[in-house]
Amino acid sequence: MLTKRIIPCLDIKNGRTVKGINFVDLRDAGDPVELAQRYAREGADELVFLDISATEEERKTLADLVKRVAEKVNIPFTVGGGISSVEDVNKLLYNGADKISINSSAVKNPDLINQLVAKFGSQCIVVAIDAKRIDNSWKVHLVGGKVPTDIDLFEWAKEVEDRGAGEILFTSMDHDGTKNGFANEALAQLSETLNIPIIASGGAGNMDHFADTFTKGKADAALAASVFHFKEIEIIDLKNYLIERNIPMRV
Repeated sequence: MLTKRIIPCLDIKNGRTVKGINFVDLRDAGDPVELAQRYAREGADELVFLDISATEEERKTLADLVKRVAEKVNIPFTVGGGISSVEDVNKLLYNGADKISINSSAVKNPDLINQLVAKFGSQCIVVAIDAKRIDNSWKVHLVGGKVPTDIDLFEWAKEVEDRGAGEILFTSMDHDGTKNGFANEALAQLSETLNIPIIASGGAGNMDHFADTFTKGKADAALAASVFHFKEIEIIDLKNYLIERNIPMRV
């Protein structure tokens, strides 16, 4: 059985790691380079680095900061935020990213997924989807959750897979930062619909939430931020807890 992955997320704004609730009310969580080093040392399986204001501010991801983080870690490192072209991806991979994550740019130009997969391979391309439950259906949101669309989460996720993306990072905006658990029903539906790995994001508050998203939500990986940033959960303790519940982990 494939091991499940634990992935700390570094949301970056103005060069600092931040964390909010439901995509707003951001507070400082520390220096991204120091946090990345700590997570690599403590046993994280991967890191995700999201420049959360790049798209809204219409600028490119902070490639220099990506380079500084990459120099300090020895685990796979995914970068997202403001990526909209082959050239953007080339620069980030050159600066040390292992994978890249696209979100708003993929919705606006779905063919970008095909282009990036053709150039860099599926294993390198993650498509992030931020969605919110509206009138009993999940709708995709863009620009850091600020712009709603009529696009259905499950239809879009299937198209993303069909276009060759290697992985989906699904964030429930309703659950983000609430520490009430992941959106396991939606995650399970995604898992049943798709054949590519799904990273669960939004809602981690305790160790049970991680166990639930791997069992009930059928997620392949679980991403979290504040519970790790503020040392509410230690990664090694979490992995041991999950192993005791017969959830396969790399330690």
